[in-house]
Formats: sequence, C-alpha cells, structure tokens
Amino acid sequence: MDLKELYLKKRMSAGDIASQIGSGECVHTDLAAAIPPGIIQALAKRAKSGEVKDVKLYTSLDIGQYECLDEEALKNITPISWFSSGRLAKMINAARADIIPCNYSSMPALHELTPVDVMVAVVSPMDRHGYFSTGGSASFSQSVIDRAKKIYLEVCPWMPRALTGPIIHISQVDGVFESEAPLVELPKPPIDEISKKIGELMAEEVPNGATIQMGIGAVPEAFGMALLDKKDMGIHTELLTESMIDMIEAGAVTNLQKPIHRGRTVATLAFGSKKVLDYINDNPACEMLTVDYVNNPAVIAMHPNFISVNAALEVDFYGQVCAESGGTRHVSGSGGQLDYVRGAVASKGGCSYIAFSSTAKDDTITKIKPTLTPGACVTTGKNEVDCIVTEYGIARLRGKPLSERTKALIS
Repeated sequence: MDLKELYLKKRMSAGDIASQIGSGECVHTDLAAAIPPGIIQALAKRAKSGEVKDVKLYTSLDIGQYECLDEEALKNITPISWFSSGRLAKMINAARADIIPCNYSSMPALHELTPVDVMVAVVSPMDRHGYFSTGGSASFSQSVIDRAKKIYLEVCPWMPRALTGPIIHISQVDGVFESEAPLVELPKPPIDEISKKIGELMAEEVPNGATIQMGIGAVPEAFGMALLDKKDMGIHTELLTESMIDMIEAGAVTNLQKPIHRGRTVATLAFGSKKVLDYINDNPACEMLTVDYVNNPAVIAMHPNFISVNAALEVDFYGQVCAESGGTRHVSGSGGQLDYVRGAVASKGGCSYIAFSSTAKDDTITKIKPTLTPGACVTTGKNEVDCIVTEYGIARLRGKPLSERTKALIS
C-alpha cells in the first residue's frame, strides 16, 4: 500500500476519532496551538452525553476555548495540566482540574511516570515521505509519541513544517482528521511606558554577540525592541516570540557568535502570531528541538554572555520569586524559569533577570514584599536568584547577604 492510500485509509472525522477513546483512558494533548480543537470538541461532546467516562486529559498551555472544560464535560473528563492559563487555571482553583508541578525541562522524563493511552495533536500536512511535523511544538511531543498506545492527528494546513524536531510517520498513526480551523493566536501585547523602561534598563547591559532567552508579555517585548540596534545576537529560547522575529529581520540576530547551533535560532515552542509560525516553516535557520535539550541548564551555559529574561508575580526580601500563584490561588505553572536561571548564571558573563513592574492594580499592591503571600509557590529560590529588575532599577542579589538584598530591593 502506498503512502497516499495508507493516509486515505486512516482518514476519519473528529467524531470517529473521539469514539476510539475509551472510558478510563489517559489522553495526552500537545500544547498551546498544537492542542487539536476538533478532536477535543468531539471528545467533549461524548463526555457530555455520558458515552465516555473517567477520562484523564493531560494538557498544557490551554490558550484556546475548549469544550472539555464545560461543566457538563467535567463530569466525565478530569483535565490535568503541566502549565495552565486562563480557563483551566480557574478549574484548578475550583478543584475541577489538577496540576503537575514540574520544571519545563523535566516534562519528557515525567511522561515515563504517566500512563499514555492516547496522543492527540495538531500537525502539519503529510510530506511526500509520509511524515507529519509537530511544527511549532517540539518540546515534549517525542516523549508522548514514544509511549502512546494510539496516536490521532488533526492535520492543519496552517501548522508549519519544521525541518527539525519530532516527526510522526503515517504508519505510526491510528487516525487523521483534516481540519482548516485557524491555529490559536495570542496578539502581541501593547508596551506601556513602565515595560519600556524596564526593557531598556536590561538592554543597556547586554553586549553585542550575547545569546538571549525571553518569555512572552509586555516586558519581554519591550526588551526585544530595545535590542534592535545590537549586533550578532543569538537566540536559544524555550519560546520563540514575535519580538525575536523582529530582531532577526532587523539584522540584530545572526546567531554567528554561538558556540553551538551556529547560524541557527533554537527554540522548543512557538506560538503567538502567524508571523512566528511562518518563520519556522521550511526554514533551515530555525531549529525546533525538544525541551529536555533546549532547557537543559548545561546546554544553556555553553553560550557565553547568555541573557535570560523571565517574569514574576511577586518577590520577597530573601529574593524568593513566585511566578505561578497568588498566594494559594493557582495562576499558571513553573515553566522553564528555573532552567534558564540556572543556565544563565552558569554561563561565562551570563545573567538572569527576573523583570516586572513594581506594583499591580493601579499601584495599590506592591510586588516586592518582606515575605511572599502565604501559600505562594516559590518558582526560583533564594539560593538561585540573580537579578531582579523593576522600573526603579536592577537589584543584583546573587552572592549578597540578606540585609544587602533587602536594601537593593527597596532602594
């Protein structure tokens, strides 16, 4: 049987795929824009009608609106998140869903401890060799592919074909559903004056030829914009963002000073806008690699002058960073913050910045406190923190006693 015949034989509707998922099974989605909306909607419909029960749905970075989180579906589906946002975070706080604490780099290894009955994911169209690409989602896909008993794919023409990263052959697949649903996007955040100031403060410290990692949000976007006049910058990041593409197009990024993956941008996840995904598509200068490699602190530390920029919800006078909860209220997850703090600090000339505005809710709440809010999760501990940045300046905490840390944070 040739590849096209095999593909046609495995082509199904979303409903047909959902009917193959049995009660009591553990279903793993890919993350962010690679969570398959059509298949998840069909599974939610079966759960609402009671056709399937006691399904555990492992997912991450739920940036879309998924019917599996509707009240009727939750009677028969238990969502379990590795890193949540929006609606799923609310479900976790209401004890209708659960969260697995982890660093992003450890997720592939943790899949070995987790049952994987079914994998569902959005992928690029099949190529002439019979392979699908996970596109903008390389991070933990391979570990799920390797362990899944059944694999169902939502094939989308908008998912880019990455030239590196996980691939799935049609012979490995149990069913494919063709969809033209648009990939979930996050608009580029507006940059306010405080974020601009914070970004500029950090950019002044960044030498030409440095390699950077940054997250998503107004402060990282401002930081990226402030780097547009730099030269020979490199990118080695968990998340590829639109501001990074702007830096590449402006000529600020060449990746030529990197000691490994020279001349290539390296990331493990990409989403946000069409511009980001278009950059990945068939691009030999962009390598999408698994998160246990990209976020490995030892790999990060190979890059001299590695600069890491991540966010926080609050920081205490010890230097403890909370980036994932408001007291006992769950917000998101640990992500890769600690991976990059460790890697940047170990890099020769490197620096880890935890950057955020100093207040919230119209200046009524300070984010720098004597102690964290009771119940708050510690994302980066006092023994690992490097620099804290607000609009008032940079507090360099690493290697300083507690009394000096306090002075630096409140000055």
